[in-house]
Amino acid sequence: MNETARLIGDDPIWLILIKVVGTFAFLVVMTLLTIWAERRVIGRMQQRPGPNRAGPFGMLQSLADGLKLAFKEDIRPVLADKWIYILAPVVSATPALVAFSVIPVGGEVTIFGERTALQLVELPVSLLVVLACASIGVYGIVLAGWSSGSPYPLLGALRSAAQVISYEIAMGLSFIAVILYAGTLSTSGIVAAQENGWFFALLPFSFVVYAIAMVGETNRAPFDLPEAESELVGGFHTEYSSLKFALFFLAEYINMVTVSALATTLFLGGWHAPWPLYLVGDGVLNTGWWPVLWFLLKTMSFLFVFVWLRATLPRLRYDQFMNLGWKVLVPLSLVWICAVTAIRGVRNADLLGSQQFLFIGGGVVVALLILAFLVPDRKPPEEETAENEVPLSGGGYPVPPVDLKVPENPRATTVPTASGTRSRLPEAGQEPTSSTKEAPDGND
Repeated sequence: MNETARLIGDDPIWLILIKVVGTFAFLVVMTLLTIWAERRVIGRMQQRPGPNRAGPFGMLQSLADGLKLAFKEDIRPVLADKWIYILAPVVSATPALVAFSVIPVGGEVTIFGERTALQLVELPVSLLVVLACASIGVYGIVLAGWSSGSPYPLLGALRSAAQVISYEIAMGLSFIAVILYAGTLSTSGIVAAQENGWFFALLPFSFVVYAIAMVGETNRAPFDLPEAESELVGGFHTEYSSLKFALFFLAEYINMVTVSALATTLFLGGWHAPWPLYLVGDGVLNTGWWPVLWFLLKTMSFLFVFVWLRATLPRLRYDQFMNLGWKVLVPLSLVWICAVTAIRGVRNADLLGSQQFLFIGGGVVVALLILAFLVPDRKPPEEETAENEVPLSGGGYPVPPVDLKVPENPRATTVPTASGTRSRLPEAGQEPTSSTKEAPDGND
């Protein structure tokens, strides 16, 4: 049992309740501030003011939107499954709140004379708890889409299930290298292992994979395919309104805060002060309440990246999104894990010195780069287009032929009938004529 687990294990009930309420309040306030900051930042990037009426700098706009949602009419589709329809938003929001409980926000502090750690729960398998909560959270989306009794929510739910499966595998693989170097699944132990160096510099590929996977895991742009308004109206929450819709909204932003805090914990040293601040006063900025400030700054930097991506990148097509997960991130992550394991084994066995290791590693990287530039691109085989086959573009979409000629509009002719005359188009291959035939008189 480490020091953090011992401190948390000695917490009295009143202190545990304070931590629970404080964690919930922190996540709700961060959600409100993140929504406001997202609107302001995107407005700035798109050369418009953003919210600026409700409160100073529009900071009360998110609160006003929350109150508006609470007073909106709560509707339920006729074909919806009542109890599952009501339960789905709760299932989606609850795991998002639970996942943050294992994140260490700071080190040892004193609260009302009681020594404790700024963390709600310390477990030896904390990373598995985060993955489990992410897996359970998607059930809320799937149940919401299925219980709505509408095709668009169902399609969004199926997309979300496939998306979470694809990118949670990549996210889990990015954890493995961190666990190998930290030697533990405990979040506080991983933070302690980064006291002398952050893992984002030591394990850059794991950091990149996690950064991509956390965007896909939270259904954020450019990976917001389960709620693509251009394709699925609103996706899985199309049929929701009022507080039920607010719970889905809350779950999305709490998940953003949680994965950002986890990225800070795994790769940016957690609550440790950045260089060179940790050198000031023999590490005084890593004690007391100072670590909370560093943790918040690092977490908010990841939240800014979420907003930045939404403002700048278009939504991916679904096939491109799946290809990125299954054909790029997962295979490269497996290769990276094998490489990290081999390097770790060589270093532990003292088979190579640091200088020799750097020379060999640099040579391998240079060789791979040269190989990547020398290998020619594979050209797709040219296929002959059949006479009646519709030509396709490079993206697989039908396009009109280059030599397309629009036929002339044939002029109708009049033909005699028993009751008078009627117009008739010329038969195929027959030249149109402008002659008009008189209808015969019935007395002739």
